[in-house]
Amino acid sequence: MKILLDTCAFLWIISDDPRLSPRALELFVDPSNDVYLSVASTWEITIKYGLKRLPLPELPEHFIPDQRNRHGIKSLPLEEDATFYLAKLPDFHKDPFDRILICQAIVSGMVILTPDELISQYPIRSIW
Repeated sequence: MKILLDTCAFLWIISDDPRLSPRALELFVDPSNDVYLSVASTWEITIKYGLKRLPLPELPEHFIPDQRNRHGIKSLPLEEDATFYLAKLPDFHKDPFDRILICQAIVSGMVILTPDELISQYPIRSIW
């Protein structure tokens, strides 16, 4: 299964946060799954870090790739097809980062690992 991590799922996985659901953890550690972090999430993390809303132990450009590599998470680039899909997306969710993750999951045939219930209103599979 190809799994796309929501930004909070990534942050909770790397910090061993108790908010991470047992099912999410089970899917993350399953070696038969390919797990991805979107560049949209790295963008979101970097913005929040710059606004001092997300403390990190080091700069995002060091911290994020290091944590991805340490946890076996692949980077998912933002492809043009995913951005074009935004025009077809119903307006259930207002967060631009979540909206692009939804488009990436749809276009790439991925499952989103997220606690965000609004995402489940879209024609994708989300698990938590």
